[in-house]
Amino acid sequence: MCPVTVPGKPELRPDQVPPSLVRSRLRRALRSRLVASCAAGAVALTTLVVLAVVRPGDGVRPGDGGPAGPVSPKSLAWPADGQTSIHVEGLGARGELGSRGAQKPVPLASVTKVMTAYVILRDHPIPPGGSGARVTVDAQAGQESSLGAESTVAVEAGQRLTERQLLELMLLPSAGNIARMLARWDAGSEEAFVRKMNRAAHGLGMTNTTYADSSGIVPTTVSTSEDQLMLARKVMRDAVFRSVVAERDATVPGVSGKVHNTNTLLGENGVIGVKTGSSTPAGGNLMWAATAPDRDGHERLVLGVVLHQEAGTSSQQGLDAALATSGALVASVRRWVATTGPAGR
Repeated sequence: MCPVTVPGKPELRPDQVPPSLVRSRLRRALRSRLVASCAAGAVALTTLVVLAVVRPGDGVRPGDGGPAGPVSPKSLAWPADGQTSIHVEGLGARGELGSRGAQKPVPLASVTKVMTAYVILRDHPIPPGGSGARVTVDAQAGQESSLGAESTVAVEAGQRLTERQLLELMLLPSAGNIARMLARWDAGSEEAFVRKMNRAAHGLGMTNTTYADSSGIVPTTVSTSEDQLMLARKVMRDAVFRSVVAERDATVPGVSGKVHNTNTLLGENGVIGVKTGSSTPAGGNLMWAATAPDRDGHERLVLGVVLHQEAGTSSQQGLDAALATSGALVASVRRWVATTGPAGR
């Protein structure tokens, strides 16, 4: 046992040390060790936290407030060709899943009719549950019923249909003759209506978009997936538009049988709309909307645009490709949303 030194006193042998002094020294020694242990633990914990925050590849992005999930070309089923843009509502910056493919204007085909519907509903709003104005089918729409170069619906001059019924004919089976008739009804001529379409696009910030017609049959009607995503985010706020594009089929008086939605993804993986488009110059195009539950069970609206799939093939081949690639993409985005919480979490 070592000698004990008391300040101001001579060195003491172990048998001379008072018990009170031993207890006091023991308490101080224990306190010193405890403080040192806590300090070391705090340093270790801080080191672990720092490593957890800055470890490469953990998916954290500045300003997100936490892991963003596996957002990368490898984790989402991005189409290999064409161009694609996706947005998830309600997730802040994490919902901006971005774009793939060169953002250069390409033919829209019948996705054009989304802007036609947007302008019609802006100029002639329909209250939720309503039918809108009654419109008389003009002679030109009747004459164009049998055009073979695009999708049309057989109507007769003098028929009276509601605005909602005409939107169903334009957006579900993609009737080009109805798109042009609605343009004439709204603006007096298709040319005047197209000017409205371009002004609307400019107002939404769609700087890479040019509308040359109201139906999309003209290949010089062009846009990008990023621009069309801007339109999707705006037009899907209209309750009537949302309800129409969610219909798998509809019955319209004076039109033979049911009209069917060309968007065959409806009802799969939460898909609730919106519009197909296809032609040889355009390939296959699809603007789509789907719902996806996040990890807390909140339903999120996912919007996407896929353009220029297998361009240069037949219209049907392009459409089939757009539907197939979009279906896989929607499924992968829904899996990602399921791992994500509200913005800021």
